Amino acid sequence: VQLQASGGGLVQAGGSLRLSCAASGLPFSSYSMGWFRQAPGKEREFVAAISRNGGSTYYADSVKGRFTISRDNAKNTVHLQMNSLKPEDTAVYYCAAHLRAGVGKDVDDYDYWGQGTQVTVSS
Repeated sequence: VQLQASGGGLVQAGGSLRLSCAASGLPFSSYSMGWFRQAPGKEREFVAAISRNGGSTYYADSVKGRFTISRDNAKNTVHLQMNSLKPEDTAVYYCAAHLRAGVGKDVDDYDYWGQGTQVTVSS
């Protein structure tokens, strides 16, 4: 199983980035997917999640209205569109796959993790 995250970078506050996560080695449509982030010195935190068919999405309060999670089951990819970025969004962003029923919001809910992509927002 491999989850390859990409799309991170350096952006000014107020800018946008689109993260992508390409999955291989698993029946992608059987997994709900999530994005988490970890800032230096902090615990990994939930950002967004999407159900297996993309019909349900969930967001942390801190990103609601600014971030949008989506998936393309035909291409085994999940995306995170991040708009109106703030310096506090700076972190390493990880995508993760969750096999069990429902959508997970905790780190322990997820079965597979990608390697992370750095997002840095300058003020």
